[in-house]
Amino acid sequence: MQKLSLLNYFMTILFITAGFGSCTKNENKMKNPLLIEKNKIIDFESLTSQNVVDATTQSMSDAREKLNQIYTIKTGRRTFENTMRALDDIYNDLMKVNEVISLLAYVHPNDEIRDQCLASTAEFGKFFNEISLSEELYRAVKSYSESKEASELPGANKKYLKETVEEFERNGFALPKEKRDELKDLQDKLSDLGIQFDSNISSYKDSLIVNEEQIKGLPDDYKNTHRLDDGNYKIGMEYPSYIPFMKYSESNEARKELAKKFKNTAADKNLIILKQILIEREKVAKLLGYKTYAEYKTENRMAKSPQNVWDFENRLKEKVREKAERDYEELLQVKRKYLNDQSVKSIDSWEASFYNNLLLEEKYEVDDQKIKEYFEVGNVIDGLFKIAQHLYGVKFEEIKNPSVWNNDVKFYEVKEDNKLIARFYLDLYPRENKYNHAACFGMIPGKKIGDEYQLPTASLVCNFAKATADMPALMPHNDVETFFHEFGHLMHDLLTKAELASQAGTNVARDFVEMPSQIFENWAWDYEALSLFAKHYKTGELLPKEMHKKMLAAKNVGSGLFVLQQIFYGTLDMTYHDKFDPNGLKSTTDIVKELQNEITLHKFQEDTHFEAGFGHLNGYAAGYYSYLWALVFADDMFSVFEKNGLMNKEVGMKMRKIVLERGSSIDEMEIVKEFLGREPNEEAFLKSIGL
Repeated sequence: MQKLSLLNYFMTILFITAGFGSCTKNENKMKNPLLIEKNKIIDFESLTSQNVVDATTQSMSDAREKLNQIYTIKTGRRTFENTMRALDDIYNDLMKVNEVISLLAYVHPNDEIRDQCLASTAEFGKFFNEISLSEELYRAVKSYSESKEASELPGANKKYLKETVEEFERNGFALPKEKRDELKDLQDKLSDLGIQFDSNISSYKDSLIVNEEQIKGLPDDYKNTHRLDDGNYKIGMEYPSYIPFMKYSESNEARKELAKKFKNTAADKNLIILKQILIEREKVAKLLGYKTYAEYKTENRMAKSPQNVWDFENRLKEKVREKAERDYEELLQVKRKYLNDQSVKSIDSWEASFYNNLLLEEKYEVDDQKIKEYFEVGNVIDGLFKIAQHLYGVKFEEIKNPSVWNNDVKFYEVKEDNKLIARFYLDLYPRENKYNHAACFGMIPGKKIGDEYQLPTASLVCNFAKATADMPALMPHNDVETFFHEFGHLMHDLLTKAELASQAGTNVARDFVEMPSQIFENWAWDYEALSLFAKHYKTGELLPKEMHKKMLAAKNVGSGLFVLQQIFYGTLDMTYHDKFDPNGLKSTTDIVKELQNEITLHKFQEDTHFEAGFGHLNGYAAGYYSYLWALVFADDMFSVFEKNGLMNKEVGMKMRKIVLERGSSIDEMEIVKEFLGREPNEEAFLKSIGL
């Protein structure tokens, strides 16, 4: 999950509207757990919905007051401190409230608080939009940018000023007043549409009722969790329900029906909303003088243009296709053997996971159910902590009896040489109305304030299977990999040393933000790292080397198909934002069907509308390509660890100092080059998928 530069954040976070009450500033700050002093801990247990209302109102009121102070500075008296750092201070104060409220909108168990958080994020969205289109603020920043002091600014401060001016001008300050007003209306409308799109996905509920025959193949712990009183089983759309069923159920028809339901997530509401989002985004792009919304969005990313993204996607597609075809043929052989039918010529999308699992079990002797017996959640957490602590020179200490939003949530402090430098929360298990994927949510950004540093705080939210009365919480290895991925984001957030909140932590270019997370996945595969925690939950036996060798041998099974699927997602996103006419004859589903049939080897499943539940189309507009883009950098940078040893602390500290601490205070491509000591390339990525 990525935080954004100040004005970029103002323009892209999407929320709905709500009304707010008021109380005095002093009363707010004395009683409100969301309005905390620097480096104090939030008292989540005492939080009320009224606190959310009041904190929203108060933080925006304070911001307006401080903005007015910036506006009234006379020409010639502007400095970095009273204009640019003051602007970053405002950003910081707003984020300390908005980021926490945004998190709680996804995870708080209380309906009233969660709904109010959702409404409050709407108000923040509108407020950020208002600021991003403030002519007074633009004039203040532009005026300072033309001063002698501005021309002599050092690196990070100079970069911040340059990008702030550019973002204002990308936001329409070359436009006359009436056009800017039109732009504001469009952005406000997009805010409403975007939050509706996300909310419809997170609140969507559907399930498939199956009988004993249809659940055949699933392990007992899964069946016990999903069994109904009448002896049937209820399979939901949440990943801990959906993914195992698609992998293990021997009923092809049940898998087909569940896949159909999954690919129609929120379709009843989101198809029309997505169309309107694309229409409004196209209007925004045209109003700002861009050919397409993709051109607008990629301009200030590493990619710089849609054409560079198209070249990247197409180049990889050609290089990977041969591997994907080999993967497909391997699955076909498994299916032919399973059905005892040599005439089989295709694998449907709802069959892929099932036959891939059979392939792993039969040819590579990889049994996910046996493997997960070595990954008890507590052991995985301990091991992951040991790895990160060793590589980055820090310690994680759990705080007992913390004030949290749910009893399952754990709270930790990060220390270096016994000095507190950051804090984080772990919210690992599913519950009703909780965000149903895995993500790192920033809460309080790092920032230098006077002679001290504000403690960065973040929350890692996952949905791993919970312990039952009979079994501890065990993690399939892909969940272990996901955990490492999200922890990579967490380290990026927490180890920042950037002086400005606007440049801190994961506040980097969208197509770089996934690099620190994807590189950290590699430790979930290394035996030296795994030996720290991969122990059988009953016997304490270390993961056998032979089992690990089989896991590695099977690692690239299906890698070509996986990369093609990622290219499909990225191409779909770019097509919608660069080559699609939302007012034309073709529907968004027509595009899904065309591209899936063209790019992937699994044919489109009729009567489905995958795009309606594809949340990245909102948050990652014209940016989904960044996952593969960043993975290429991650694999290239990981090659430095491979040469020197994955537990090499010197390389770990190099990663911390050059990459994690800097945020976006230095250009991301320069960070990559400095760490590598050369220009980046795709060789390590292609090698990593078996090419």
